[in-house]
Amino acid sequence: MKIYLHLDFEKLTNCYLVVNEETKQAIIIDPCKIANQLIAQIEEGNYDLMAVFITHKHENHYRGLKTLKKIYDFSVYAADNELSTDKNVLKGEGVKTIAGLNIEYFSLPGHSADSIVYKIGGAIFTGDVIFAGRIGSSTCAFTKKYLSNGIKSKLFSLPDDTIIMPGHGPMTSVGAEKLFNLDLATPPQA
Repeated sequence: MKIYLHLDFEKLTNCYLVVNEETKQAIIIDPCKIANQLIAQIEEGNYDLMAVFITHKHENHYRGLKTLKKIYDFSVYAADNELSTDKNVLKGEGVKTIAGLNIEYFSLPGHSADSIVYKIGGAIFTGDVIFAGRIGSSTCAFTKKYLSNGIKSKLFSLPDDTIIMPGHGPMTSVGAEKLFNLDLATPPQA
């Protein structure tokens, strides 16, 4: 498996092309604005785009979906009914095998009600749930606490060397976030 990062410079949103080199099949996670480089990589690699996975329904994370649908035939997976196709609505936790890849998914609301994290091999694609050093924005203290608890119970149970591929900013790891994430730090006891 190979993972390629494509950055939408306009909205500073990360889009990931995940390729199974054995089957020459691929998936895209969070199709932000689709650039010529992404299309060229799919075409030059002779990859068959099998599916698109969306981490949450914020326009900058799926705005390239319409463009991709004009070029390729694929399924769309998301927690939102309007975005997913062919009844591919993801709820709770589970595993989908697509493009010869086992794609684990689990709901992690707090930033948005439909936030889903995808785990493929040793990488997790978190959308806006967690970034290097911070967690996603929340509408109130309750949802921030809910998101923090979800991250600690679901993401921090993964091995420390698990790579976090966020919706914005640089990659990080579970171990680094346990040590350095400002929003998840335990305040010192008095």
